[in-house]
Amino acid sequence: MAPSAMADVTPMQLPLHSKHSNKVNASVLHGPQDLRLEVRNIAEPGTGELQVAIKSTGICGSDVSYYKKFANGDLCACAPLSLGHESSGTVVAIGPQVSGFRVGDRVALEVGIPCGQCGICRKGRYNLCKKMRFRSSAKSVPHFQGTLQERINHPAVWCHKLPDHVSFEAAALLEPLSVAIHAVNRASLASGSTALVLGAGTVGLLTAAMARQSGCTSVTIADVDGGRVDYAIKKGFATHGFIVPRPLHTSSSSSSIFTNSSGTSTPLEPGAMTPESMFPPSVQEQLESAKGLASDILALTRLPWGLQSDDEDEGVDVTFECTGKEACMHAGLYATRPGGKVIMVGMGTPIQTLPMSAAHLREVDILGIFRYANTYGTGIRLLSAQGYGGASFSLPSLDDMVTHRFRGLAAAKHAFELAGRTVDDNGNLVLKVVIEA
Repeated sequence: MAPSAMADVTPMQLPLHSKHSNKVNASVLHGPQDLRLEVRNIAEPGTGELQVAIKSTGICGSDVSYYKKFANGDLCACAPLSLGHESSGTVVAIGPQVSGFRVGDRVALEVGIPCGQCGICRKGRYNLCKKMRFRSSAKSVPHFQGTLQERINHPAVWCHKLPDHVSFEAAALLEPLSVAIHAVNRASLASGSTALVLGAGTVGLLTAAMARQSGCTSVTIADVDGGRVDYAIKKGFATHGFIVPRPLHTSSSSSSIFTNSSGTSTPLEPGAMTPESMFPPSVQEQLESAKGLASDILALTRLPWGLQSDDEDEGVDVTFECTGKEACMHAGLYATRPGGKVIMVGMGTPIQTLPMSAAHLREVDILGIFRYANTYGTGIRLLSAQGYGGASFSLPSLDDMVTHRFRGLAAAKHAFELAGRTVDDNGNLVLKVVIEA
């Protein structure tokens, strides 16, 4: 892995505002790649709020999408928007009716604010609240401004106190770790399960780690970027790695389809009518390629010939699809054993053509996740336990995932440009880019 490097960027001089000032500097996106530094007003924290000085903010893939297109999927920004939602900081002021906090407390910010009153909130699944306001997202209007500001006022109930030994950078990564925790919770993994993770970005790596944390004996991670796959294995996020060829190839095993109840592969007889033969040729080719890819990935963990059982279904118990790409969803369905689960983690192509018979006829459950709920406490406990031993698997260092650091809001544009790449100008791996105060 490339060593962490502080970006060699000379920041412009920003106006200085004390922590007691009603002015703050903010990085504000006005359109595609139109990122500006502005001075904003900030009020005293209101009832139930803390004022937090932001110390560290990780750049997420959704932030990069907004930066490039002023949109993320089908969510288009209609007004200037501060980005950033993976953040931690220090409490500098406390509003009325807040208890349990002191000025100087170090906190991680959970930036989605639900209504707390609707039926779904009362059930504890507040991530699905229709009135959810999420920082740096264009979904709510007016937009809920992100954390790339010097200070923000935030509800105390969504500020999580940190142990002293947890860094601000690791605390910022509690946000993508929460996505991984929620994905694994939805999967309900049993001890000894096997898992496949498609996509080795930050969320994919953390999902693989959480699958191992939950007792999976085998976790394979696959990505087109060899550097990220190598990193995942070297740092212990996964037990096996697979580098996906560009583009998805047709292998010797791709002439087979799932047709029988055991889920094993049977050759396609000439002229045989299958659900997939109803698709146009281009779609059929994509599905054949996906089947070949799935077979190649499964070959990594296939038992030696003498230990294989005819009664054993081939495939993993759970696939975590962390790319949002249609081709990966195809491969994930084919790589999952009958009775298994495919967890849709990545948000990408909103409308996809899927071989539903591969799920339907083999009772493969397809489960979606959206952000997270009730996960920060778990994440903080995991970070607190790092380095103390006593467990068969310890979560890899989140600090090590930060490959590039940029100092100050003035360097935000450079940070976003780099975050959209997989290697820097020196050929070093780009994994997580962080903007520090």
